[in-house]
Amino acid sequence: MMPRQIIWQKLARRWPLILLLPLLFLAIFFFYPLGNILRLSLTAEALGELVIRPSFRRVVWFTVWQAALSTGLTLLIGLPAAYLFARYEFRGKTVLRAITTIPFVMPTVVVATAFRALLGVNGPLNRLLVSGFDLPVPPIQLEQTLTIILLAHVFYNVTVVVRLVGGFWGNLNPRLVEAAQTLGASPRRAFWEITLPLIRPPLISASLLIYLFTFTSFGVVLILGGPSFSTIETEIYRQYITFLRPDVAGALSLLQIVFTFGLMWLYAKWQQQTAVSLDFRPTESSLRQAKTAGEKLAVGSMVVGLLLFLLTPLLALVWQSLVDREGQLTLAYYQALPTLRRDSIVFIPPLLALRNSLGYALLTVIVAGVLGLLTATLLIRPPRLRSGRTFRWRSWLDPVFMLPLGASAVTLGFGYVVTFRWLRTSPLLVLIAHVLVAFPFVVRTLLPVLQGIKPSLREAAAVLGASPTRVWREVDLPIVGRALLVASVFAFTVSMGEFGATSFIVRPNSGYLTIPIAIERFLGQPGALNFGQALAMSTILMLVTAVGFIAIERFRYADIGEF
Repeated sequence: MMPRQIIWQKLARRWPLILLLPLLFLAIFFFYPLGNILRLSLTAEALGELVIRPSFRRVVWFTVWQAALSTGLTLLIGLPAAYLFARYEFRGKTVLRAITTIPFVMPTVVVATAFRALLGVNGPLNRLLVSGFDLPVPPIQLEQTLTIILLAHVFYNVTVVVRLVGGFWGNLNPRLVEAAQTLGASPRRAFWEITLPLIRPPLISASLLIYLFTFTSFGVVLILGGPSFSTIETEIYRQYITFLRPDVAGALSLLQIVFTFGLMWLYAKWQQQTAVSLDFRPTESSLRQAKTAGEKLAVGSMVVGLLLFLLTPLLALVWQSLVDREGQLTLAYYQALPTLRRDSIVFIPPLLALRNSLGYALLTVIVAGVLGLLTATLLIRPPRLRSGRTFRWRSWLDPVFMLPLGASAVTLGFGYVVTFRWLRTSPLLVLIAHVLVAFPFVVRTLLPVLQGIKPSLREAAAVLGASPTRVWREVDLPIVGRALLVASVFAFTVSMGEFGATSFIVRPNSGYLTIPIAIERFLGQPGALNFGQALAMSTILMLVTAVGFIAIERFRYADIGEF
């Protein structure tokens, strides 16, 4: 037997033990809490209240139809943008594409705060209208309305359409449409009968994803909707935190789990059934310059419109953090961050919350990175049985490791507080929640790169006498290094912005408050200083996230990865 075969067979015997670590992590910190939610929810009283009380039926119905309306509006804005990127070449296109992605990577509390800064009573738009037209009251009154929730959802998800549909659209063979127009079809008919059927698979995939994101929206609805609007997510939070009804919260969580996993299954099934071979062409072959005056006007209008829609809320957030109620420039809100006022609603200085978030994020990078790298390595090299056959469980291991992507962070946080009561006062539970949320992103970032490594490289190193550890260190690691850096940045930014699970775990008097929780609590209190400090913290968090996104785009390995 060849030496390399002996080495790899010895390693294969150890793989089931190594595999136990990520599976054990999921079993304890994912499946066990979900099982506890199931136990809590399956009571006649809790299930009966969901059926009998009209308020719960209204919450479920509002969750369903607002997600559908948000999805429709996002497609309405996103499809013209997808066409713009798929068919036209224009100056600044690369920068604009990056700008369309920035809102999607922003934490929900930052997005909600940005829209309050822009459209609030004392926001720049109202100030401009009041001073310009000498109005007695601010004309824009959108706080705690459905309109501002929908605007935030569209802002947050438009990049899904641009990325999924626009990327697919740009690679379609343009000669198909040209042939139809040669045969007498108008541009509109060519779109309906040629282009639309071809882009239907990514279009429906994007719609399902957007619907899932808006169905499970928590931070946006909680901060912008207030008590007037409640989705299943926010109602779970209120039933447990405000009304002390864990059984009802558990029943709502069970409903949420069934619906989200059902959507994830439908999304995966749709992708499998619509995977067909098409005559794809490089994107560059489909691009053209706007030539006529009408084309130039349309392209220019779409570019300006996208820039205004995507940048105005973020710029308003920065501006409002630097001016007082009279519109004078000030750094008072930032200068107040290191201090703890007597009437403060948090028990630590806001700057300490930022330090806590940075600490959690760095630890999340380490733990999620190790678990994700181990999982990705095991998924591409499944262990073999003594008979020589491949480990049969490999086919379902990948979906199992991805299940946390389909679970709501709110449901996860609720499961933690009812399962690990003895850890409620420990920051360890916050770290575990952050790791579980970031873990799938790390796996999906590393897996395509590891799959692309030629097995012959490892085999050649093994033939030359390298141990499995040395093979991994000197063959795999140099190739996967950039992807590992991208995965680390993903884990860092996800942890910095995590809000749903942490809002359940962190207690009001805890010294382990994170910056998203501090922002939400400052926004919920009256007073210019409270609102100003929330704006300042949101601006800092936005800048940290934006730098992380730039790093991801800079170090991504040949644009490989699933996110």
